[in-house]
Amino acid sequence: MNFRAILLGLLLTKNLNGLLLHFLNYFNGKNSFVTAFGCDKKELVYLSKVLSSRGILHKCFTRSENFLEGHIIFPNHWFVIDLNCADSLQILHQANKSKLFAFPYQWLLSYDAGVIQPKIAFLNLSILINSDFTLSRREKNGSFTFKKIYKKTPNQRHFEVEDIGSWTPETGFQKSQRKDLGLFENRQNMGIVIRACMVVTNNDTLRHLTDKRNKHIDSISKVSYVLILTMAPIFNVTLNMSICNTWGYKDNASNWNGMMGKILRNEADIAGTVLFFKKEKIPIIDYVASLSPTVSKFVFRQPKLSYVTNVYTLPFDNKVWICSIFLVIIMMGSLYGFTMWENLKAAKEAGTVENNIDVFIVTFGAICQQGAPFLPNRIPGRIATLVLLISLTFLYVAFSANIVSLFQTPSKSIQTLEDLLNSRLSLGVEDRAFNRHYFKVADDRVRKSLYQKKVAPQGKPPNFMFIEDGVRRMRQGLFAFHMEIGSGYKLVSETFKEDEKCDLQEIEFLQVVHPWLPIQKHSSYKEKFKVGFRLLAEAGIQQRENILIYSGRPTCNSKSSSFYSVGIVDCSPALAIAAGGFISSFCIFLGELYFYYVFKKNKK
Repeated sequence: MNFRAILLGLLLTKNLNGLLLHFLNYFNGKNSFVTAFGCDKKELVYLSKVLSSRGILHKCFTRSENFLEGHIIFPNHWFVIDLNCADSLQILHQANKSKLFAFPYQWLLSYDAGVIQPKIAFLNLSILINSDFTLSRREKNGSFTFKKIYKKTPNQRHFEVEDIGSWTPETGFQKSQRKDLGLFENRQNMGIVIRACMVVTNNDTLRHLTDKRNKHIDSISKVSYVLILTMAPIFNVTLNMSICNTWGYKDNASNWNGMMGKILRNEADIAGTVLFFKKEKIPIIDYVASLSPTVSKFVFRQPKLSYVTNVYTLPFDNKVWICSIFLVIIMMGSLYGFTMWENLKAAKEAGTVENNIDVFIVTFGAICQQGAPFLPNRIPGRIATLVLLISLTFLYVAFSANIVSLFQTPSKSIQTLEDLLNSRLSLGVEDRAFNRHYFKVADDRVRKSLYQKKVAPQGKPPNFMFIEDGVRRMRQGLFAFHMEIGSGYKLVSETFKEDEKCDLQEIEFLQVVHPWLPIQKHSSYKEKFKVGFRLLAEAGIQQRENILIYSGRPTCNSKSSSFYSVGIVDCSPALAIAAGGFISSFCIFLGELYFYYVFKKNKK
């Protein structure tokens, strides 16, 4: 029993000093604030003295004009009104417009029997299930009865009544026989119909809302539906569920459509599917709970290293390359010197070099692991050639081994949206209403460019597609797909090979927090449903439903046992060198022909 409520009501009556002293000890002045209205100044002065002696902050009024101005929010803020006064109903109607009958405000109204019929006079007021509204009635025999009243729904034409107790000078206060469990527990058995609206983008979803089939389709709606369905019996609530095909966005006339529109038009009390936070929605709806930690991201297979860089320059560190170049230069210089010495010593004996330029051909052949057109005759030249061949053989083996490893290595160069924008990857987006909306309204430079250049390029159809098609193209490579990862990873686990799961990369595009379940602004059911969903989370039911519907990121178990074929892109630097060599040799050939005919003509 809330003795503070009873005391405040009794303070506005006469000749109740004994009752006053009985209840005064139950006040906690630190957390209480009282705003009182009465028509007897002496009674208000007396009330003020008593409250001040207990350290309770308060304001007292005899006129209704300024009663609700500048009210302060306290954990226990009581509005105390004497209904016997003429302006009392005017105050209540003003409070109703200001939505002051809900938590954290508490009301206590005192009146004499026969003066007013509160249950009739208050029918048009929003004294709902979250209201703490207490009536203190003085009977003709001097006794008092205390009752709380509320309506389960705004349209209900009668009040639910909770009997608190009674007081008489002879017996004192007598509590009612009902259990005193507090407002929340006493009103837990609501027994009403709640209108809800859920989002379904695929008609087949209506046949598989609870059987966990086709979990990748409308996953977020299925999780929300099951949790709301589980929460409803806690408060003995029946759900009247309607269907929308979109979460709701502003149209050209600035009107909300979809699920948001139904909530704002009072066609639904609560949403049946969670939605993302947006700044423009906060003033018009409230949020109850975060039911699903789902996230949408770009997911792609990191391209092979050869797609983003020249792998033929990567096997060796810069210092190794420098040392190798110096080695070749030193060995080529030594071989050239020994060959010059042999030519002078042996006077062009058989098997010697006729032209010292052949030393460069021998060195280049050793680098490419090819044969040499000659071998020096003398021991110093042969030793130099042998050292050159052995050194370059070791370098060649190390280079080849690293090249094979690099061909199988995925690139780590794409880590941000800007990297994705500048990459060679094509983009696709799961065809969902919120994806089309958020991509279109993206305003920062990188996201806007990503949408305009790769998602919806001008003159081409936008790359919105079904999740099955996007995952299939993602498996083929060089394609990034924006999808709800909990649903998409289910298809990835079912269709990708084990080695293909190892190089998946994620990049977030949407700048939103986890979706929450919306409810009407200032709804009387908000706090109850908050507690209900919290109970589901604490019991593990919410986590269980999310695990059953959403798949986690696939684990990589066999990366080293995979086989990779080498493609044209992998060999493009080598092919470019070969093509350059062919073109250079052909140009030199044409030059030789030209000079041959010119010299031949001049001789004639």
